Amino acid sequence: MTRLSDLPPAQAKRLAEVDCPHFETTPFVSGPPLSQRKIAIVSSAGLFRRGTEPFRGRDSDYRIVPGDIVWQDLLTSHISVNFDRTGLQKDWNVAFPLDRMRELAAEGVIGAFADTHYSFMGAADPLGMEPHARELAGRLKQDEVDSVLLTPV
Repeated sequence: MTRLSDLPPAQAKRLAEVDCPHFETTPFVSGPPLSQRKIAIVSSAGLFRRGTEPFRGRDSDYRIVPGDIVWQDLLTSHISVNFDRTGLQKDWNVAFPLDRMRELAAEGVIGAFADTHYSFMGAADPLGMEPHARELAGRLKQDEVDSVLLTPV
């Protein structure tokens, strides 16, 4: 992770002064034990499936990632110069832990691993992302996903 002190002073100052959005809703956090939950991954690594539309610029929508995707078909188009891809180049599980979640489901630690997962572009404006996040929440609910593993990058 890049620290503000590692950035050029002008960029560090600009980032330190960015206002964080305030949302009116509060997450609901009660529910069944982990061993009974269906879990999906939502990442901000700008991931997309080979052959589908990559993120362009600061796109605020999301991309669908099938749960059975093979690593050779998973790509990233994250645009931030501060995004270190080294970990992804060695192991996609760093930002999108499909293998680890499959293992947890097989061991019964989690109830089920969703068939569909999602990725946003982490460099997007959070306020622009809000309507897409609300749409995604509806999709997750329709798919009976009751927990999400957020993997911010």
